[in-house]
Amino acid sequence: MENTQAKTIDTTKIVYPILFMISFSHFLNDLIQSTIPSLYPILKGEFSLSFAQIGIITLVFQLTASILQPFVGIYTDKKPNPRSLAIGMGLSMAGLLLLAAAHQYYVLLIAVAFIGMGSSVFHPEASRVAQLASGGQKGLAQSIFQVGGNSGSAIGPLLVALIVLPLGQGYVGLFAIAAFIGIIVLWRIGNWYAERLSLKKTAKHSSDIIEIQLSRKKVLFSITILLALVFSKYIYLASMTNYFTFFLMDKFHISVKDSQLYLFMFLAAVAIGTILGGKLGDKYGRKKIIWISILGAAPFTLCLPYLSLTWTVIFAVLIGLIIASAFSAILVYATDLMPNKIGLVAGLFFGFMFGMGGIGSAVLGALADDTSIEYVFKICAFLPLMGIITAFLPDLKRQKKSLHQDNR
Repeated sequence: MENTQAKTIDTTKIVYPILFMISFSHFLNDLIQSTIPSLYPILKGEFSLSFAQIGIITLVFQLTASILQPFVGIYTDKKPNPRSLAIGMGLSMAGLLLLAAAHQYYVLLIAVAFIGMGSSVFHPEASRVAQLASGGQKGLAQSIFQVGGNSGSAIGPLLVALIVLPLGQGYVGLFAIAAFIGIIVLWRIGNWYAERLSLKKTAKHSSDIIEIQLSRKKVLFSITILLALVFSKYIYLASMTNYFTFFLMDKFHISVKDSQLYLFMFLAAVAIGTILGGKLGDKYGRKKIIWISILGAAPFTLCLPYLSLTWTVIFAVLIGLIIASAFSAILVYATDLMPNKIGLVAGLFFGFMFGMGGIGSAVLGALADDTSIEYVFKICAFLPLMGIITAFLPDLKRQKKSLHQDNR
């Protein structure tokens, strides 16, 4: 009895070892995901692919990695499975091995589908683990989890350039080592997750779930607002991560090496902003951070296309710091709205985030072809102004206080 009570008390404390392990797993997962588009030049040459066929590969990958996630989340909300984390990474490993050995186009499609499904299985349950380990500091926990993914997405293409581009398609199999390490780590996390689930079944944990007295219509409206904010954030981020180097080279005539250095500075600011946003959201409230992180970036994004090189880089770093803080706050705010559907919310928002990044990149690329890269940045500069719709979100903190008063 005393032992159970001690464990119950432990659930209110942030579990940093689990958070760092799940963040590292997120790093490995997103590193693997980011290899797919990085391999397109090799696959195009090896298989004599048309751009339409490459587009089909992207479609299959995004359908399995994005659209499938909410459905996985719905299932795991009803039937949480601690082993699904390792299973998801296993699917990614199978996809990598198949991709390394593929000699037919249809095998490529099957391989990327496996890798996409691995990501779909991973994200909803991994996000739930981050919340379980948060000890109430859900914003900080989500940001630690998210920064692992951001880092993996940045490093994956670099490893492809260093290993696969000079050595060939078969060396994609080396990335399966990362997946295997991920399986081991996620199996250990699964043991902790299984124990935590059993405790939640036997203990009274109603205090873990925040009751928000909002109508179903208001909740759905709020989720729609949050998805619109994710749209504005990730379309703008797509313009920066995919085209900032081209913008700098085109406008300031700098070298590829220097442009990559400035892009790295932006991405580093994004990583720092992700951590800061989660911590500040826990302290000052999610809605305030959403306001600041999206609408607050607008003055800087609007000025960026018209500045000198030095100020362009400074403003890019400031934009990265500010705008990156949004996602953790948005995701935690959404789970507060739907506390019994963490898997659905995580799957929906991670899937939407990934999909918007891919679609945004394609649309902006086509727009740049028809106009100019500088024109794209001038248009995208207005996207953070969508942060004004944050005003339509309910004040959950005030709602909690009224609930407390009603109960009293």
